[in-house]
Amino acid sequence: MRFEAYGWHTQWVKHGDDDLEGIEKAIAEAKKVTNKPSVIKMTTTIGFGSLLQGTGGVHGNALKADDCKQVKEKFGFNPDESFVVPQKVYDMYHAHAAEGAAKEQEWNKMFEKYGQEYKAEHADLLRRLSGKLPEGWQTKLPTYKPGDKEVASRKLSEAVLEAIHEAVPDLVGGSADLTGSNNTRWKNAVDFQPPDLGIGNRGGRYIRYGVREHGMAGIMNGMAAYGTIIPFGGTFLNFVSYAAGSVRLSSLSHCRVIYVATHDSVGLGEDGPTHQPIETLAHFRALPNMMVWRPADGNETSAAYYVALTSKSTPSILALTRQNLPQLENSTLENGIKGGYVAVEAENADITLVSTGSEVCICIEAVKYLKDHHKLTARVVSIPCFEVFDTQSKEYRLKCIPDGIPSMSVEVMSTMGWERYSHEQFGLNRFGASGAYKDVYKVIKQEHRKRKCRDANVEHRNSNLRLKASASVLWLQSTSTKGTRSAHLSIARFSNSSRSHYYYFVVQYCSEETQLYDLHASHVFSNRLGIKQGFLFKPAARSELYTLRL
Repeated sequence: MRFEAYGWHTQWVKHGDDDLEGIEKAIAEAKKVTNKPSVIKMTTTIGFGSLLQGTGGVHGNALKADDCKQVKEKFGFNPDESFVVPQKVYDMYHAHAAEGAAKEQEWNKMFEKYGQEYKAEHADLLRRLSGKLPEGWQTKLPTYKPGDKEVASRKLSEAVLEAIHEAVPDLVGGSADLTGSNNTRWKNAVDFQPPDLGIGNRGGRYIRYGVREHGMAGIMNGMAAYGTIIPFGGTFLNFVSYAAGSVRLSSLSHCRVIYVATHDSVGLGEDGPTHQPIETLAHFRALPNMMVWRPADGNETSAAYYVALTSKSTPSILALTRQNLPQLENSTLENGIKGGYVAVEAENADITLVSTGSEVCICIEAVKYLKDHHKLTARVVSIPCFEVFDTQSKEYRLKCIPDGIPSMSVEVMSTMGWERYSHEQFGLNRFGASGAYKDVYKVIKQEHRKRKCRDANVEHRNSNLRLKASASVLWLQSTSTKGTRSAHLSIARFSNSSRSHYYYFVVQYCSEETQLYDLHASHVFSNRLGIKQGFLFKPAARSELYTLRL
């Protein structure tokens, strides 16, 4: 019924177990229908011929020896032979292969003649079959400079499609019933529709997929596998999860497919937790052969499209904002296509803030706040695509995130996966909230201020220290005979040649006479302060020993 409603040509072979003539007839009838797809429904018995036919027991288990024997006898095979293919089967396949080779040779001659008569069309088809893009298409990509208007990255994506759709005729787009929100349709786009409906034609390059993300993704995989077409489809980032099975096949099948995933975080606002992605990026970043882009501005958005379109065998997910974003100072197309770059540099920095998307500009704003209020010098790194950044040279990656400086990631969704780039992670490991996006961000900020990690006791010869951790900053309270003092403790990580991690602690007491204690960890432990009993810390400039226990 569903496929009839789609307008497909449908047939039903009711006795699929043994009606071979009926099956052959249905296939012949389907071949005659050239103006629509065909589907043949066959009613069969699972495990037909087996002693277990019609039961679930035949589905996932090998047949027993006696069952195998009687099945072979039933269908005319020698029950004493195994893995034997009759010669007539080989002969039939070899003959069919020879027929196919002859038809291919005939087609090649026809295509050569076609090229003599229609040179431009011939060259374009050859280019498409090779997977190459038209010469100079990349010059159409929009670029931006600091001070340009703030724009949501979903609108920046629309600007890219508007700019390149004529230069890249291979692009065929669509949306899962969210065109107006995804901004996936360029202005003069024609819908792919039957011409008799009056709303498009068969030459249209925009597909209305309906509310079915999984179906959309599957159809795009099919188009990409066929070739000559580069499909893209839009939905909300959170709803890409509905298409997860087909998205996984995009990666597994090396399909050049682009998922335009808007409304990429709690920043979408009032739609609330049902629409706000939390675990989604962590899920798809873990998927092999998948590029997940979360651009922070216009140049990064253009870079995402450049890499997505030039990667012939890797699909891409573009996570795009609903809210407006500023154009960043050091953002360029050249920086963006590296998957990560330094957005704000600073000499003798105390911390590196690592971020993506809409949080990059927040980190840049925090640079001034940290300097003015805490005398901390911060630098900022934008990593719009983990997968591409990880392919850069070690030298370049260390230039962006150098050893010897503590780093903290900032992304308003699951912190999972950020451990590879940061010592501490600021994110959202719970569902979002409904409200204006700035109000939602304020709630997240307040929650992080209240959050407390594990408590640990530090025993000192002359005082009892109580250590508490929250977000990325550790605070200590020291109770001694001289009274109560508070102290600030910051962390940096170093790596030796064997890649073992050592941590460097600086404790600054907030008293009239500031004292610095340099503490070196002699043992490896978790970035997230999973401190185990028995670690021993020795001050570099003093003789006191500090024992840290949970």
